[in-house]
Amino acid sequence: MSATLSLSGPAAAPSRPLRRWLGSAGLALALLGGGYAVIAQVAGERGIAPTAASADIEVRGISVDVQGKSAEDARSNGWREAQRKAWEKLKGPKISDSQLEGLVSAIVIEKERLGPRRYIATLGVVFDRQRAGAYLGGAAQAVRSAPLLVIPVMESGGAYVTFEQRNPWQRAWAEFNPGQSRIDYVRLSGAGGDSLLVNFGQANRRSRAWWRSTLDQYGATDVLMAFVRLDHQFPGGPVTGTFTARFGPDSRPLESFRLKVENPDAVPTMLAQAVERMDGIFTTALAEGKLRPDPSLRLGAGGAIDPAIQRLIEIGRAAQARKAAEAAAATGAVPQIVPQSVTGIEPGEAPVRSITVQFATPDAAAFDNALGAVRGTGGVRGVGVTSTAIGGTSVMSVSFAGSLDDLAAALEARGFNVRRGANALAISR
Repeated sequence: MSATLSLSGPAAAPSRPLRRWLGSAGLALALLGGGYAVIAQVAGERGIAPTAASADIEVRGISVDVQGKSAEDARSNGWREAQRKAWEKLKGPKISDSQLEGLVSAIVIEKERLGPRRYIATLGVVFDRQRAGAYLGGAAQAVRSAPLLVIPVMESGGAYVTFEQRNPWQRAWAEFNPGQSRIDYVRLSGAGGDSLLVNFGQANRRSRAWWRSTLDQYGATDVLMAFVRLDHQFPGGPVTGTFTARFGPDSRPLESFRLKVENPDAVPTMLAQAVERMDGIFTTALAEGKLRPDPSLRLGAGGAIDPAIQRLIEIGRAAQARKAAEAAAATGAVPQIVPQSVTGIEPGEAPVRSITVQFATPDAAAFDNALGAVRGTGGVRGVGVTSTAIGGTSVMSVSFAGSLDDLAAALEARGFNVRRGANALAISR
């Protein structure tokens, strides 16, 4: 007797153990998928490490077209001619070829074509700064700027990219050698968390608290932004690049220019030339005093005076009041002492300790307000953001002169709801 399977009725519900197993499997897959999504934000081929970071003097874009008895002889003649042309560009004194070869540390081949007796190439010549400096004088030893974070932003087809994925504009800055530049560039590779911390959104952000946290991560005092928009006339046709050099967290424009090439294959060369030209713009701005670090990046929230400076002022005022009281006591007069609120550490006060503080950050404004309020709390010596989660709970490390309970009381006085833990606090409004 054969069994008949009915397809018209409702399917039988799985047993309770089976439902439990399916639910656990679904939860595991969801967790794995979520973990993959988090990893995917920083995974992939993103980073391009700066390849030219030496302090040597590099001259690029030297064109040579020479002949020789053989291919190897033609190449040697081409390299010698490139060295002479590069030295002339640096306005160096006349020296022999043998002396010149002693100053060269490397030849960079940008592109070359080698025939049986002919050599056509575009080369770069790298001179050793220590040896060449004796001939070039002090011009190459000019005072450099403060460390400035550079953010390359490329727009193509309506999409803006910084370090989210590898791009030719990022590569052009990575291959640029700032050895003879007066600008102290802080160049990122784009690997790891760089693509999350420094992206196109950061270039448009105005929050000083966000900028202070980002710049502190990379040891920079301010920021330079290099924008490029690539316009393709038609596929495989001419490409126009519109370049804009900007400075500071407010993205103030310094100068714009345009370059054009006949086909997409020449875009890398155009971008390399644009980087050199932008370096010239930044250098000129430095000489004109336009690259002064933004003072708001060193001030407290809302433009208030830095708490550390405020504490020094208060300590000075208290010392003056004590001296006035001693002088009045010596003369027998009755002094009028105005009470001074001193938040700095004086001899005998509590040592500074590091305390972890979790704070609710439903939006960017709450993040800024919490950082500013904690920085302005009496006894706080420094604040560093260790974890940022807009829409969740962020974490900061607070250097405080006092105990955990003292910090909790000070934050409660500023209107926070405070929960205590083991060397940690959780605050909210």
